[in-house]
Amino acid sequence: MEKIISSETNAELKAAYSEMLDGCLQNPDQWEWYAIWIIELRDGTHIGDFCFKGLDSNGIAEIGYGILEEYQGQGYATEAVRAALSWAFQNPNVTAIEAETDADNAASKRVLEKCGFVANGIIGKEGPRYALKRGNRK
Repeated sequence: MEKIISSETNAELKAAYSEMLDGCLQNPDQWEWYAIWIIELRDGTHIGDFCFKGLDSNGIAEIGYGILEEYQGQGYATEAVRAALSWAFQNPNVTAIEAETDADNAASKRVLEKCGFVANGIIGKEGPRYALKRGNRK
C-alpha cells in the first residue's frame, strides 16, 4: 500500500489510500476491510481499483471504486462491485454495504442501482449515500 500511495499523483486518491493504510495499521485483524483491491483485466492490465472503508461494529462496510476513463462504460465497475459484495456477504457479521457517490455521477449511481443499492436519504462527504442490506442483493 505504501508503494501505491507514494506513486499516486491524484491528491484525493493519495489521501484516501493513506486513510486505508491507517485503517490497516490500526485494525490488523481486519486488514482486508481496508485493503486496496486492484481491478485488472485477465491479461493483467490495471483498469481501476476498489476498496472497503472498514467494517464497523454494526456490520456495515462502505465501499469505494473507480475505473480508469478509457475502460468506463464497459461493465467493469458493476462486475467488481458484485464480486466484492459476494465476498463480503459470505461473512456472517456483515449486515449491509454502503457507498457514496457524487450527485452528478450518473454512471456510479447506475452501478450501485444495478447491484441492488438504494438511496437512504443521507448525504455524506462524497454525496448521496446508498445502502444494500443483507438479503436484498440482486
